[in-house]
Amino acid sequence: MLSPNKKTDNLTRKVALSGILTCLALVFSYVEHLIPIPFPVPGVKLGLANLVVLSGLYILSPVNVLLILTARIILAAFMFGNLSSLAFSLCGGILSFFVMLSLKRTLSFSKISVSIAGGAAHNLGQFAVAFFFLKSNALLIYLSPLILLGALSGALIGIICAAVSKYFKFLD
Repeated sequence: MLSPNKKTDNLTRKVALSGILTCLALVFSYVEHLIPIPFPVPGVKLGLANLVVLSGLYILSPVNVLLILTARIILAAFMFGNLSSLAFSLCGGILSFFVMLSLKRTLSFSKISVSIAGGAAHNLGQFAVAFFFLKSNALLIYLSPLILLGALSGALIGIICAAVSKYFKFLD
């Protein structure tokens, strides 16, 4: 009988979990695409796929989570978006990821706080892309509502993640 190689088994589990989380994030993105929530600011979404990123920060390595995030954004852009949505989502998602990772590493912030900062950072990153392409000061009128709505959606995502963590101890 062959003895299992723990290193190979652990890698296999991480790859499988990363694949499952990427698919779950993609499903959340698709659901959000199908059921747009009417926000007063154009392009704002709830960010359901951030449930996966936030949870992933607590159970996987940062590199794995960044790969999941990037794969989900690229796949979603090609499946039900376009190249401009790819630029906006990548910039917002990556900025959000690094902000959340930094806050999580301090061990001083709750999941909800980390998620609030991530939501605000995501919208700030998307605003930066819009400002870069359009170069219009008129966009500044959207900055405050974008950050506020990002923080509110981040709070909701953080609350959901914290609640789910109580039932799935591996998310802590």
